[in-house]
Amino acid sequence: MSLLLNQPSKLCFRRPVLARSSPLHSNGFSSSSLQTPPSMMALKRTYFADYAHHFEKKVPPELVYNDIKDDDDIGTIGSSHGWVVTLKDDGILRLQDDLNPVASETDPKRISLPPLVTLPHCQTQIVTNVAMSSSSPEDDECVVAVKFLGPQLSFCRPALKNPEWTNIRIQNPCFFSSRVMFSETHDMFRIPGSGGHLIGSWSLHTPPKIDKLRFQNLPKLTKTKRKLLHSCFTSEHLVESRSTGETFLVKWYRRTPAKPIKGMATMITKALHVFKLDKKGNAVYTQDIGDLCIFLSKSEPFCVPASSFPQGLHSLQAMRSNHVYILDVDEFGLVELVDSSIASVNCTLKVPFYIPPQNIN
Repeated sequence: MSLLLNQPSKLCFRRPVLARSSPLHSNGFSSSSLQTPPSMMALKRTYFADYAHHFEKKVPPELVYNDIKDDDDIGTIGSSHGWVVTLKDDGILRLQDDLNPVASETDPKRISLPPLVTLPHCQTQIVTNVAMSSSSPEDDECVVAVKFLGPQLSFCRPALKNPEWTNIRIQNPCFFSSRVMFSETHDMFRIPGSGGHLIGSWSLHTPPKIDKLRFQNLPKLTKTKRKLLHSCFTSEHLVESRSTGETFLVKWYRRTPAKPIKGMATMITKALHVFKLDKKGNAVYTQDIGDLCIFLSKSEPFCVPASSFPQGLHSLQAMRSNHVYILDVDEFGLVELVDSSIASVNCTLKVPFYIPPQNIN
């Protein structure tokens, strides 16, 4: 499914933004219900060539344009399971389903969380990302995890009558700039440390756990390639496949090109390495994840079987197995793992979120 935000040449920021989408019935995450394929949001129609089956949906402009100034400023800070997370200037986090392709347009959901509590020597203004333990914050057991830049990790159960934050101060600085994800296999929130050698796990009910990884079958790199990777900004991402039960660690290497693109300093992908994790703590480099494809963006990462979505992100191109789809504020692309080839374009994306498959009621 392609979720497109239509940007007219003269756009009044106080009018609703149009979201376009083309539904496709599938069974990606669940065999018992119809689902949409993975979705993406973009501001330029030219990313997609077919609009025969799109529908339009109104989206609040403040979710798209974070530079809108108002007395009640909010910023979009992340997404998980199709829910967008916003942060107000007053420190209130809010979960919204406006960008979910199957959510109601006339009755969008808004779930406000209690005011953030900042631990000593921590900050809660800059958020690394957000993750959820289930597909809806309305589930009784759903836990929302917010990873802030620095030591603080915060949990909240929105469905409780009187929800409150449980705040954790992470001691090891290798986790300070990393992203959090929820592991169904471990039933814990997990964070890869910088470099990927450690994985930390936290939950509301069990003691924290630190696992060490041993990298195996590392790719053979030339001296030039090794020098290039050392010059890149590297981010580590954990992602699980619900269909196969596998866990992958993805290392994403990006850097600023020698010459600015259109006068702007942007980041471009130079390499992407995938490691399959086993129960013994081995991280084995692989160029073959079978029928799977991985989605990396500012949302919580996810993985789906490509064969479950023959029409992919739009109706003219099938979902590609053994590929990683990448999306950031300044880049949209695709990495083919078998030969490490990268096809990407630099562009400005106001809402760089991939949305996982959603159940169609």
